[in-house]
Amino acid sequence: MIVPHVPDVHPAWLPPEAFRAVGSRRVLVLAGDPGDAGPVATVRAEVAAAGERHGGAVVAPGEAADLVLALSSSGPLPAAAQALLGPEIGAEGFLLGRRDGVTVVLADDPAGLLYGWFEVVRLGEAAFGEAPSGETASGETAVGEAAVREAAVSGAAVSGAAAQVHRPALRRRMLDHWDNIDVHPVMGQVERGYSGGSIFWRDGLLTEDLTRLRAYGRLLAATGVNAVAINNVNVHATEAHLLTDRLGEVAAIAAELRPYGIRVHLSVNFASPIVLGGLDTADPLDEGVREWWAGTTARVYETIPDFGGYVVKADSEGQPGPFAYGRSHADGANMLADALAPHGGVVHWRAFVYDHRQDWRDRSTDRARAAHDHFAPLDGQFRDNAILQVKYGPMDFQTREPISPVIAAMPATRLAVELQVTQEYTGQQRHVCYLGPMWSEVLGFRFWGPGERTVAEVAAGGGLVAVSNVGDDPYWTGHPLAQANLYAFGRLAWAPELGPAAILDEWIGLTFPGAPDAVRGTLHEMMDGSWETYERYTAPLGVGFMVRPGHHYGPDVDGYEYTPWGTYHFADRDGVGVDRTRATGTGYTGQYPAPWSEVYESLAECPDELLLFFHHVPYEHVLQSGTTVVQHIYDTHFAGAEEAAGMRLAWEKVAGSVDAALYTRVKERLDEQVRCAEEWRDQVNTYFLRKSGVPDEHGRRIH
Repeated sequence: MIVPHVPDVHPAWLPPEAFRAVGSRRVLVLAGDPGDAGPVATVRAEVAAAGERHGGAVVAPGEAADLVLALSSSGPLPAAAQALLGPEIGAEGFLLGRRDGVTVVLADDPAGLLYGWFEVVRLGEAAFGEAPSGETASGETAVGEAAVREAAVSGAAVSGAAAQVHRPALRRRMLDHWDNIDVHPVMGQVERGYSGGSIFWRDGLLTEDLTRLRAYGRLLAATGVNAVAINNVNVHATEAHLLTDRLGEVAAIAAELRPYGIRVHLSVNFASPIVLGGLDTADPLDEGVREWWAGTTARVYETIPDFGGYVVKADSEGQPGPFAYGRSHADGANMLADALAPHGGVVHWRAFVYDHRQDWRDRSTDRARAAHDHFAPLDGQFRDNAILQVKYGPMDFQTREPISPVIAAMPATRLAVELQVTQEYTGQQRHVCYLGPMWSEVLGFRFWGPGERTVAEVAAGGGLVAVSNVGDDPYWTGHPLAQANLYAFGRLAWAPELGPAAILDEWIGLTFPGAPDAVRGTLHEMMDGSWETYERYTAPLGVGFMVRPGHHYGPDVDGYEYTPWGTYHFADRDGVGVDRTRATGTGYTGQYPAPWSEVYESLAECPDELLLFFHHVPYEHVLQSGTTVVQHIYDTHFAGAEEAAGMRLAWEKVAGSVDAALYTRVKERLDEQVRCAEEWRDQVNTYFLRKSGVPDEHGRRIH
């Protein structure tokens, strides 16, 4: 096992300098047979590489050590580690503590040991420091995960008196790649990808050099990601064969990710028995179809014993599904779940199902209702290893949406919440838009009011899933600052209660080690509020879309207004917004439990930022903020464009303090962001001035 090094590719949050603190220490690894493969071998290789670079040493049992990394089942443990035993650790978790001048990481399994190693790397010198005031007395154990995680992110020293147990809050922390083997004539090689080509395939074949793929797995493991789906949920003809005659490519990818505790999943075509098996049906209740899936799945596990399972997009946007046979989504998901169950696999069945051939004249049809209408009646009918994968909002990864009511409506079903790291509707990695604050709001949302379960708690057994933003670009994510979104996803999937600003600070410290305080301050100035800045200069008050059809970049206020896609704002001379109330609209508000069903129904109580998602209102309707809707539109669009220009000015001040090539790439992206923000400002403001006839009260120029 060798720690991967990829020349001419940015190291992201694992540059060599980030390992100085651990690499300059004496480290003991106690984890079974030194020849063990998987994450144990990874930890050994990481320790050796860090020590070789920074002057530390790998020590043998009985020798003095500054850091002990051990499986709890290893023995005999050094006295410092033995003294910290006691708390239950659990799968993928680790105990981190300090005793008698020795920092100790204990884990019950190899994956936990790997995550513990990266936590020590993340903490740097703080992992070997003194305890902050108020810690427990020597020899006692303090286990309070929320406090521990916040302390870790803020860089607090590891206490000489406390053992801190870290466990992932969500069972599965998964990235979905929308990669194609063949370059799609419209969507390219990576659908909704903004970072170049695929890291898996090139010229129709598996890429020859998989070193970069292994480096990618290392980056993900350092954030806590433990699963990757490697191909597009829109499974095209070539990609369908990954399930059968091209399965060797999946196995090769799995081999590169396995050392980092990452299991590979595969998006499959529901009609595979027809497309690949020569059957004349894909009916999920047909015995021949069920036998085909069982046999095919068994062969997958013969090749890849730790295969994770399937991802399915069915009966959505033209993809085949059980509706063709008069069957339900539970029937379809359960057929695949039954095929996977003997092998310990799961099926992620996406709830993104709606009528994409809607008549724009028909206001009774509401795309936002679709997932709840289709799936809520099926609660309790899915197998335990069938995970319903639900987008966080009811529409499609908009800058601002309410949380999907499906997440609250299916208590007897395992749910995974789906986010989008690739910024399809948030600037496509040409704009700075740090999404940590959005995701933090989503994961912390409480459907049933204060003191009740959060979204993260509802999804704990199913997990958190996100569409990846990685490609073959030298900076991984196209825009170097978009790396922060990938990092934040993993950290929030592990610990949803972490503060997004603290996670950003953590990412800055790792990615720009040794940078002046001015650089850290500038990045916070640019990124902390960048999601809200993007929101200000794009679609207002939760109404969504207003983007160019097809590629979804840049403004086109009426671009989708008269199309079949169901993404309307209904602006006319009198007002704007979608009436989704029970009283006079589509009834969507009734899909929420109280109190939110009443809050969203009420024009007076509905949060300003979601007003136009739930209500059609006059332009001079007064918001809770005290301004009118149309004036809010003018004010925010002028402000958002100014803030984008301010980001560029802030970045220009750090020229010479960061890598020159990185500086130039970011500067180029900021130039485009400023141009695009001004275009959004001018098109949206002009549109609503012409619709409403209401002038800007400040007399600013609107075309």
